[in-house]
Amino acid sequence: MVGASQKPHGDEMPTDMRDRISSGLKEAMKAKDVARLSTLRLINAAIKDREIAMRGETEGDNGAVTDSDVLGILGKMVKQRQESARAYEEGGRLDLAEREQAEVAVIEEFLPKQLSDDEIARAVAKAISQTDASSIRDMGRVMGVLKTQYTGQMDFGRVGPMVKNLLG
Repeated sequence: MVGASQKPHGDEMPTDMRDRISSGLKEAMKAKDVARLSTLRLINAAIKDREIAMRGETEGDNGAVTDSDVLGILGKMVKQRQESARAYEEGGRLDLAEREQAEVAVIEEFLPKQLSDDEIARAVAKAISQTDASSIRDMGRVMGVLKTQYTGQMDFGRVGPMVKNLLG
């Protein structure tokens, strides 16, 4: 029977994030790309840390990390490395700043395309209308909608003040 052993692909949604990362890890090993391999191992370690933390949070949950969780982890890793790179640049350590930026490039390969400023503005306006937000007290609901729909696609540190200005 043709195609009996087909695995569902999910072209509309990227295949399981962990599978993509594992594939990248294997490719980096074969290519002997030490810097890439190191970054991918850091990603796997962060995911495992998150799994362990989640196991203790809820009873009966097996601590499974979802693609959304992985996107959140990757976004946090990018932000940390960007901050470190800035600090290294200010300290005159350009070699370390370049290494951080190289890690950012590897991590960003697994993140969805970042939204443009116009797309972010439209997403914020849409979230405000969806939640019927009218004051700063509604900011949490608006940010919740944005995080649910756009994790990994926008910098929520930049979006927060934008939402605050529109609701304030």
